[in-house]
Amino acid sequence: MTRNTWISLALCAWLGACTSMAPSYERGATPVPSAWPSGDAYAKTTANTVTTAKTQTAAELPWRAFILDPNLQKVVETALQNSRDLRKTIATIESARAQYRVQRAAQLPTVDAGVSGSRARSLNASSGSDNSTSTSQSYSASVSLSSYEIDLFGRVRSLSNAALETYLATEEAARATRVSLIAETASAWLALAADRSQREIAQRTMDSAERSMALTRKRLEAGVASRVDVRQAESVYQQARADVASTTTAIAQDRNALELLAGAPIDDALLPTALPADASWLAEVPVGLSSNVLLQRPDVLQAEHQLKSANANIGAARAALFPSLSLTASGGLASAALSSLFSGGATVWSLAPSLSLPIFDGGASRANVAYSEAQRSLYLSSYELAIQTAFKEVADALARRGTMQEQLAAQTALVEASTDSYQLATARYSKGVDTYLVALDSQRTLYAAEQTLVSTRQLALDNSVTLYRTLGGGVCEGKSG
Repeated sequence: MTRNTWISLALCAWLGACTSMAPSYERGATPVPSAWPSGDAYAKTTANTVTTAKTQTAAELPWRAFILDPNLQKVVETALQNSRDLRKTIATIESARAQYRVQRAAQLPTVDAGVSGSRARSLNASSGSDNSTSTSQSYSASVSLSSYEIDLFGRVRSLSNAALETYLATEEAARATRVSLIAETASAWLALAADRSQREIAQRTMDSAERSMALTRKRLEAGVASRVDVRQAESVYQQARADVASTTTAIAQDRNALELLAGAPIDDALLPTALPADASWLAEVPVGLSSNVLLQRPDVLQAEHQLKSANANIGAARAALFPSLSLTASGGLASAALSSLFSGGATVWSLAPSLSLPIFDGGASRANVAYSEAQRSLYLSSYELAIQTAFKEVADALARRGTMQEQLAAQTALVEASTDSYQLATARYSKGVDTYLVALDSQRTLYAAEQTLVSTRQLALDNSVTLYRTLGGGVCEGKSG
């Protein structure tokens, strides 16, 4: 081939690489307020936000800096190493990466090298009737490219970009899976701790009710109490006894759920014994002043990459409406003798460009463009919905955090008052001042208050986990996932 021919081919390839019929990508609107909600329910949250906004966001907070309990850290680490759900997600990433590499390779020509030889014996056409024959042989060595599409309208490039965005979407999906796994493991840990606290309360109440039963029986024998008092004492005892059995079942189920998340058995030494009276297991989650932090949430980024992929597919569909140019070419050496192939062989080459122009396909190509545009609209709606859902989840968690301390303080005060009331009522009953019904009501009130306090503490810790997840908490050490 001549030098001008090579220059022309290179120019066509360069023009193809610079052309794309995909529409210019524009990030979808953010259909949520730019700042978090305000009001009484958010008062504490707003104050905390001002102090943490200048430091870091939740996405920049490594999970080890969020989870402070060393045993819970070990359980989460086990989950990140062994979770089958996470392994499935990683396998999906590898598949998407391989598909992207395959599609990206289509932008480059496939070059093959080959050496061939042939030897043939044939009848001489000019030999008359003597049936003489002659032997011929030929050898060749060549480098060739086959059906390389010169991407004049960016079809191949758009498909490659779509595959790239799909791959990036799977990476964000994996980060979302990791964040969810950390949050679910922490929540399962908290549920186990709460149920163990509930069982301890039920066991303590059962023991107290058993002592009350013994006391009322003695008073019955002495003629200063009725069978009603004995039966009332038994009712509290049997209720607490049933609660001990049910919480024992719940504890076993909590452990099963935790080991499923961890993907491996968990040592008893790593399991919590009870909920702490404070939030020492978890660090406070920085929120920031602007809701734009939601744009870095993994599921939102995943939706945006899917939108970009759909946008690129429009370019591929539009390019299919225009002519396509492909090229098959080869060049090399040929000789009648193998010994002289590379020393004195003749230069041979071939060039076979092919131009294909769609004329009639029943409207399939235009329908494909319409489908691609509809898919982009679908993914645009999904992207905006992901932002709205994220804002709602964070706003709900912030509303809970804004009143959580007040709720905990009130419930703690209720337990203290109920404890004092029960002790006074028991003392008055033992001295014959009040009936057993007063002591029974005080005991029931205390039992319910203690159970509610445990549930409230669990709710407060769970709310911190929810904030960490909904704000796209960081996964890796020292950086976001």
